Amino acid sequence: MHHFARQLGSPFPLLAAVGARTRRIEIGTAVIDMRYENPLYMVEDAGAADIIAGGRLQLGISRGSPEQVIDGWRYLGYAPREGETAADMARRHAEVFFEALKGHGFAQPNPRPMFPNPPGLLRLEPHSEGLRDRIWWGSSSNATARWAAKLGMNLQSSTLKDDETGEPLHVQQRKQIEAYREAWKEAGHQREPRVSVSRSIFALVDDRDRAYFGREGRGQDQIGYIDASTRAIFGRSYAAEPDVLIEELARDEAIAAADTLLLTVPNQLGVDYNAHLIESILEHVAPALGWRESTRHG
Repeated sequence: MHHFARQLGSPFPLLAAVGARTRRIEIGTAVIDMRYENPLYMVEDAGAADIIAGGRLQLGISRGSPEQVIDGWRYLGYAPREGETAADMARRHAEVFFEALKGHGFAQPNPRPMFPNPPGLLRLEPHSEGLRDRIWWGSSSNATARWAAKLGMNLQSSTLKDDETGEPLHVQQRKQIEAYREAWKEAGHQREPRVSVSRSIFALVDDRDRAYFGREGRGQDQIGYIDASTRAIFGRSYAAEPDVLIEELARDEAIAAADTLLLTVPNQLGVDYNAHLIESILEHVAPALGWRESTRHG
């Protein structure tokens, strides 16, 4: 989701529509750019979408990535406070959002309201119980992973990460996950967190797959800069015959450390072909690696 691009600027209408038409799948984002968000208004939208979906929303949020326009959040009325960076502002918005999801009242009611009020201070509505446990922070660094753990958010680690050690992406992500879980333990949270990693994985089982992705498997992690000062590592794609793919993925330390794998798919190739890609992984790759579909809403 990106603003000033020819796509949805907000995910919530689509999330609600998917939630209304499905019954079992988890529905999520990776990620909503919190530099652009009014965190209290977002609580209302997220609560409504989660209720429509029957509590299946898995909401990924983060500081965002390079955008279509320079400092686009300024056009929506947001600006960092004195001494803040845009990333600091995103994390501040996230903290307000995460706190408001507790459902505690904080607003003084009008003595002559349009509708009858419950007693006491008012909270944002609609409130969806349990949504707060299904918020994920998309982290590109070990430091923000530890910050997310301290707050109590789940962790998303994508195919892009700050290059903090010069090691392969999967090794750096495994260490990031370890740092996150240690910080979670130190914070004393009562539930078990969820941790996801994202990968581009293509099982080459027919001529279409080989034509589209036959050369992807020879790729390696790439190094670049996401802004003027942040060196980043971009993860390779996995594309190979299923038996080779199984061997390569078994060596991915971050996949082994995470409990959830998110597949990035080429949506420009259409629904039918992407369904084929996912089915190929489920049929030819997942069983050998012990992967299984989520049964949380089975």
